[in-house]
Amino acid sequence: MTNDLTVRFLGVRGSIPTPEHAAGGNTSCVEVCAGDTRIIIDAGSGLRALGNERMAHGPRHSTILLSHLHWDHVCGLPFFTPIYVPGHRVEIASGPNGTLSHDEAIRSLFRAPFFPVDFDELGGTVTTRELRANDKFQIGDITITMAKLNHPDPVFGFRLEHGGQSIVYATDTEHFACVDPTLEKLAAGADILIYDSQYTPEEYPSKVGWGHSTWQAGADLARAAGVPQLVLFHHDPGRTDAQLAEIERTAAANLPGTVAAREGMVLVARSIDGKKGERAAAA
Repeated sequence: MTNDLTVRFLGVRGSIPTPEHAAGGNTSCVEVCAGDTRIIIDAGSGLRALGNERMAHGPRHSTILLSHLHWDHVCGLPFFTPIYVPGHRVEIASGPNGTLSHDEAIRSLFRAPFFPVDFDELGGTVTTRELRANDKFQIGDITITMAKLNHPDPVFGFRLEHGGQSIVYATDTEHFACVDPTLEKLAAGADILIYDSQYTPEEYPSKVGWGHSTWQAGADLARAAGVPQLVLFHHDPGRTDAQLAEIERTAAANLPGTVAAREGMVLVARSIDGKKGERAAAA
Protein backbone atom coordinates (compact mmCIF):
# COMPACT_ATOMS: atom_id res chain seq x y z
CA MET A 1 0.00 0.00 0.00
CA THR A 2 1.24 3.51 -0.82
CA ASN A 3 -0.17 7.00 -0.50
CA ASP A 4 1.33 7.85 -3.88
CA LEU A 5 -0.91 7.81 -6.93
CA THR A 6 0.32 5.02 -9.20
CA VAL A 7 -0.75 3.45 -12.47
CA ARG A 8 -0.03 -0.12 -13.56
CA PHE A 9 -0.48 -1.25 -17.16
CA LEU A 10 -2.24 -4.60 -17.67
CA GLY A 11 -3.13 -4.11 -21.33
CA VAL A 12 -1.66 -1.57 -23.75
CA ARG A 13 -2.69 -2.70 -27.24
CA GLY A 14 -5.50 -1.28 -29.38
CA SER A 15 -8.22 -2.93 -31.47
CA ILE A 16 -7.50 -6.63 -30.85
CA PRO A 17 -5.20 -8.75 -28.65
CA THR A 18 -1.83 -9.57 -30.20
CA PRO A 19 -0.10 -12.22 -28.07
CA GLU A 20 2.94 -12.31 -30.35
CA HIS A 21 4.26 -8.99 -29.03
CA ALA A 22 6.65 -9.01 -26.06
CA ALA A 23 5.80 -5.41 -25.12
CA GLY A 24 2.28 -6.56 -24.45
CA GLY A 25 -0.53 -7.94 -26.57
CA ASN A 26 -3.50 -7.47 -24.25
CA THR A 27 -5.98 -4.71 -24.97
CA SER A 28 -6.60 -1.66 -22.80
CA CYS A 29 -6.63 -2.11 -19.04
CA VAL A 30 -4.86 -0.09 -16.34
CA GLU A 31 -5.09 -0.01 -12.55
CA VAL A 32 -4.75 3.28 -10.68
CA CYS A 33 -4.05 3.06 -6.94
CA ALA A 34 -3.75 5.40 -3.96
CA GLY A 35 -3.83 4.13 -0.40
CA ASP A 36 -6.50 1.44 -0.16
CA THR A 37 -8.28 2.68 -3.29
CA ARG A 38 -7.77 0.69 -6.49
CA ILE A 39 -9.60 1.70 -9.67
CA ILE A 40 -9.55 -0.27 -12.91
CA ILE A 41 -9.86 1.70 -16.14
CA ASP A 42 -11.09 -0.23 -19.16
CA ALA A 43 -11.78 -3.93 -19.33
CA GLY A 44 -9.81 -5.16 -22.31
CA SER A 45 -8.20 -8.59 -22.35
CA GLY A 46 -5.64 -7.38 -19.80
CA LEU A 47 -8.40 -7.54 -17.17
CA ARG A 48 -8.29 -11.34 -17.00
CA ALA A 49 -4.90 -11.53 -15.26
CA LEU A 50 -5.90 -8.77 -12.84
CA GLY A 51 -9.02 -10.73 -11.91
CA ASN A 52 -6.94 -13.80 -11.13
CA GLU A 53 -4.62 -11.67 -9.02
CA ARG A 54 -7.51 -10.23 -7.04
CA MET A 55 -8.89 -13.69 -6.32
CA ALA A 56 -5.69 -14.49 -4.43
CA HIS A 57 -6.43 -11.73 -1.91
CA GLY A 58 -9.98 -12.76 -0.95
CA PRO A 59 -13.29 -10.92 -1.42
CA ARG A 60 -13.04 -7.24 -2.23
CA HIS A 61 -14.80 -4.44 -4.09
CA SER A 62 -13.64 -3.70 -7.65
CA THR A 63 -14.59 -0.53 -9.50
CA ILE A 64 -14.20 -0.62 -13.29
CA LEU A 65 -14.44 2.64 -15.25
CA LEU A 66 -14.98 2.17 -18.98
CA SER A 67 -13.85 4.83 -21.44
CA HIS A 68 -16.36 3.35 -23.91
CA LEU A 69 -17.86 0.04 -24.99
CA HIS A 70 -15.94 -0.98 -28.10
CA TRP A 71 -14.98 -4.67 -28.03
CA ASP A 72 -11.30 -4.15 -27.26
CA HIS A 73 -12.25 -2.24 -24.10
CA VAL A 74 -14.84 -4.68 -22.73
CA CYS A 75 -13.76 -8.14 -23.96
CA GLY A 76 -12.15 -8.93 -20.60
CA LEU A 77 -15.32 -8.46 -18.56
CA PRO A 78 -16.71 -12.01 -19.02
CA PHE A 79 -13.29 -13.37 -17.97
CA PHE A 80 -12.90 -11.28 -14.81
CA THR A 81 -13.19 -14.08 -12.26
CA PRO A 82 -14.50 -11.98 -9.31
CA ILE A 83 -17.85 -11.45 -11.07
CA TYR A 84 -18.58 -15.17 -10.64
CA VAL A 85 -17.60 -15.56 -6.98
CA PRO A 86 -19.93 -14.81 -4.03
CA GLY A 87 -18.47 -12.22 -1.68
CA HIS A 88 -16.90 -10.16 -4.45
CA ARG A 89 -18.53 -6.87 -5.44
CA VAL A 90 -17.89 -5.33 -8.84
CA GLU A 91 -19.23 -1.99 -10.07
CA ILE A 92 -18.97 -1.27 -13.81
CA ALA A 93 -19.36 2.42 -14.65
CA SER A 94 -19.24 4.52 -17.81
CA GLY A 95 -20.74 7.59 -19.41
CA PRO A 96 -23.73 7.54 -21.78
CA ASN A 97 -23.08 5.57 -24.97
CA GLY A 98 -25.82 7.19 -27.07
CA THR A 99 -27.54 3.92 -27.96
CA LEU A 100 -28.52 1.83 -24.91
CA SER A 101 -28.65 2.50 -21.22
CA HIS A 102 -25.34 1.55 -19.65
CA ASP A 103 -27.00 -1.28 -17.73
CA GLU A 104 -28.55 -2.80 -20.86
CA ALA A 105 -25.28 -2.48 -22.75
CA ILE A 106 -23.34 -4.39 -20.08
CA ARG A 107 -26.06 -7.03 -19.80
CA SER A 108 -25.88 -7.57 -23.56
CA LEU A 109 -22.30 -8.83 -23.15
CA PHE A 110 -23.63 -11.74 -21.10
CA ARG A 111 -26.27 -13.09 -23.41
CA ALA A 112 -26.73 -16.02 -25.77
CA PRO A 113 -25.66 -16.69 -28.46
CA PHE A 114 -22.51 -14.66 -27.69
CA PHE A 115 -21.83 -15.87 -24.13
CA PRO A 116 -23.20 -18.84 -22.15
CA VAL A 117 -23.63 -17.14 -18.75
CA ASP A 118 -26.44 -14.64 -18.34
CA PHE A 119 -25.78 -11.45 -16.37
CA ASP A 120 -28.39 -12.43 -13.75
CA GLU A 121 -26.59 -15.74 -13.17
CA LEU A 122 -23.30 -14.14 -12.08
CA GLY A 123 -22.28 -15.30 -8.62
CA GLY A 124 -20.68 -12.08 -7.47
CA THR A 125 -22.53 -8.86 -6.73
CA VAL A 126 -22.22 -6.99 -10.03
CA THR A 127 -23.77 -3.55 -10.45
CA THR A 128 -23.72 -0.93 -13.20
CA ARG A 129 -23.60 2.84 -12.93
CA GLU A 130 -24.18 5.31 -15.72
CA LEU A 131 -22.11 8.43 -15.18
CA ARG A 132 -22.94 11.86 -16.50
CA ALA A 133 -20.80 13.36 -19.23
CA ASN A 134 -18.29 15.79 -17.69
CA ASP A 135 -19.02 14.29 -14.27
CA LYS A 136 -16.80 14.75 -11.20
CA PHE A 137 -17.02 12.26 -8.35
CA GLN A 138 -15.11 10.48 -5.61
CA ILE A 139 -14.13 6.82 -5.33
CA GLY A 140 -12.41 6.17 -2.01
CA ASP A 141 -9.30 8.35 -1.84
CA ILE A 142 -9.34 9.30 -5.54
CA THR A 143 -11.23 12.16 -7.22
CA ILE A 144 -12.25 11.51 -10.83
CA THR A 145 -13.13 14.12 -13.46
CA MET A 146 -14.57 13.03 -16.81
CA ALA A 147 -14.50 14.64 -20.23
CA LYS A 148 -16.07 13.59 -23.54
CA LEU A 149 -13.43 12.94 -26.21
CA ASN A 150 -13.39 12.79 -30.02
CA HIS A 151 -14.26 9.28 -31.28
CA PRO A 152 -16.84 7.74 -33.67
CA ASP A 153 -18.87 6.48 -30.67
CA PRO A 154 -19.05 8.31 -27.32
CA VAL A 155 -15.83 7.94 -25.35
CA PHE A 156 -14.68 9.53 -22.11
CA GLY A 157 -11.33 10.51 -20.68
CA PHE A 158 -10.59 10.48 -16.95
CA ARG A 159 -8.47 12.61 -14.66
CA LEU A 160 -7.67 10.86 -11.38
CA GLU A 161 -6.36 12.95 -8.46
CA HIS A 162 -5.07 12.22 -4.99
CA GLY A 163 -2.93 14.25 -2.60
CA GLY A 164 -1.96 16.83 -5.21
CA GLN A 165 -0.99 14.13 -7.73
CA SER A 166 -2.89 13.46 -10.95
CA ILE A 167 -3.02 11.01 -13.84
CA VAL A 168 -5.01 11.55 -17.05
CA TYR A 169 -6.23 8.63 -19.15
CA ALA A 170 -7.20 9.69 -22.67
CA THR A 171 -7.39 6.86 -25.16
CA ASP A 172 -9.46 6.40 -28.32
CA THR A 173 -9.46 10.09 -29.07
CA GLU A 174 -8.56 11.88 -32.29
CA HIS A 175 -6.71 15.18 -32.28
CA PHE A 176 -7.70 18.32 -34.15
CA ALA A 177 -5.66 20.79 -36.20
CA CYS A 178 -5.02 22.54 -32.88
CA VAL A 179 -4.51 21.12 -29.40
CA ASP A 180 -7.85 19.72 -28.23
CA PRO A 181 -9.10 22.36 -25.75
CA THR A 182 -11.17 19.81 -23.82
CA LEU A 183 -8.15 17.60 -23.25
CA GLU A 184 -5.87 20.54 -22.52
CA LYS A 185 -8.23 21.54 -19.72
CA LEU A 186 -8.57 17.97 -18.43
CA ALA A 187 -4.80 17.42 -18.43
CA ALA A 188 -3.68 20.85 -17.19
CA GLY A 189 -0.87 20.43 -14.68
CA ALA A 190 -1.23 16.66 -14.44
CA ASP A 191 1.77 14.48 -13.59
CA ILE A 192 1.15 11.73 -16.16
CA LEU A 193 -0.77 11.77 -19.45
CA ILE A 194 -1.70 8.38 -20.94
CA TYR A 195 -2.57 9.16 -24.54
CA ASP A 196 -3.82 7.28 -27.60
CA SER A 197 -0.86 7.01 -29.99
CA GLN A 198 -2.06 4.26 -32.29
CA TYR A 199 -0.70 5.87 -35.46
CA THR A 200 2.50 7.59 -36.47
CA PRO A 201 2.23 11.10 -37.96
CA GLU A 202 3.03 9.54 -41.35
CA GLU A 203 0.21 6.98 -41.06
CA TYR A 204 -2.42 9.35 -39.74
CA PRO A 205 -3.52 11.05 -43.02
CA SER A 206 -4.98 7.73 -44.23
CA LYS A 207 -6.72 7.18 -40.86
CA VAL A 208 -8.53 10.50 -40.44
CA GLY A 209 -11.91 9.97 -38.79
CA TRP A 210 -11.02 6.62 -37.24
CA GLY A 211 -10.89 8.12 -33.74
CA HIS A 212 -7.20 7.67 -32.88
CA SER A 213 -4.16 9.89 -32.60
CA THR A 214 -0.35 10.10 -32.81
CA TRP A 215 2.62 10.53 -30.52
CA GLN A 216 3.17 13.99 -32.04
CA ALA A 217 -0.31 15.16 -31.07
CA GLY A 218 0.27 13.70 -27.61
CA ALA A 219 3.53 15.61 -27.25
CA ASP A 220 1.85 18.84 -28.35
CA LEU A 221 -0.92 18.26 -25.81
CA ALA A 222 1.51 17.45 -22.99
CA ARG A 223 3.46 20.65 -23.66
CA ALA A 224 0.33 22.80 -23.81
CA ALA A 225 -1.06 21.26 -20.61
CA GLY A 226 2.25 21.34 -18.75
CA VAL A 227 2.43 17.57 -18.22
CA PRO A 228 5.98 16.24 -17.65
CA GLN A 229 5.31 12.55 -18.41
CA LEU A 230 3.69 11.42 -21.66
CA VAL A 231 2.82 7.72 -22.00
CA LEU A 232 2.09 6.40 -25.49
CA PHE A 233 -0.85 3.96 -25.35
CA HIS A 234 -3.29 1.88 -27.43
CA HIS A 235 -0.57 0.60 -29.73
CA ASP A 236 -1.62 -0.51 -33.19
CA PRO A 237 -2.05 -4.32 -33.34
CA GLY A 238 0.30 -4.51 -36.30
CA ARG A 239 3.09 -2.64 -34.52
CA THR A 240 6.10 -4.86 -33.82
CA ASP A 241 8.18 -4.50 -30.68
CA ALA A 242 11.05 -3.04 -32.71
CA GLN A 243 8.75 -0.51 -34.36
CA LEU A 244 7.28 0.46 -31.01
CA ALA A 245 10.75 0.99 -29.58
CA GLU A 246 11.66 3.21 -32.53
CA ILE A 247 8.48 5.29 -32.07
CA GLU A 248 9.35 5.65 -28.40
CA ARG A 249 12.87 6.89 -29.26
CA THR A 250 11.52 9.38 -31.78
CA ALA A 251 8.86 10.68 -29.40
CA ALA A 252 11.31 10.95 -26.50
CA ALA A 253 13.69 12.97 -28.67
CA ASN A 254 10.81 15.36 -29.35
CA LEU A 255 9.54 15.38 -25.75
CA PRO A 256 12.08 14.06 -23.22
CA GLY A 257 10.69 11.57 -20.75
CA THR A 258 8.09 10.14 -23.12
CA VAL A 259 7.66 6.36 -22.79
CA ALA A 260 5.62 3.73 -24.59
CA ALA A 261 3.31 1.78 -22.29
CA ARG A 262 4.28 -1.85 -21.79
CA GLU A 263 2.49 -4.54 -19.82
CA GLY A 264 3.71 -4.68 -16.23
CA MET A 265 5.01 -1.11 -16.24
CA VAL A 266 4.22 0.94 -13.13
CA LEU A 267 4.47 4.72 -12.98
CA VAL A 268 4.27 6.94 -9.91
CA ALA A 269 2.67 10.39 -10.10
CA ARG A 270 4.88 12.12 -7.59
CA SER A 271 7.90 14.34 -7.44
CA ILE A 272 11.26 12.60 -7.02
CA ASP A 273 14.21 14.99 -6.86
CA GLY A 274 12.02 17.54 -8.59
CA LYS A 275 11.06 15.20 -11.43
CA LYS A 276 7.49 14.03 -11.74
CA GLY A 277 6.18 10.85 -13.23
CA GLU A 278 9.24 8.73 -12.50
CA ARG A 279 9.05 5.04 -13.43
CA ALA A 280 8.70 2.94 -10.31
CA ALA A 281 9.13 -0.46 -11.91
CA ALA A 282 8.98 -2.20 -15.22
CA ALA A 283 8.41 -5.86 -15.91
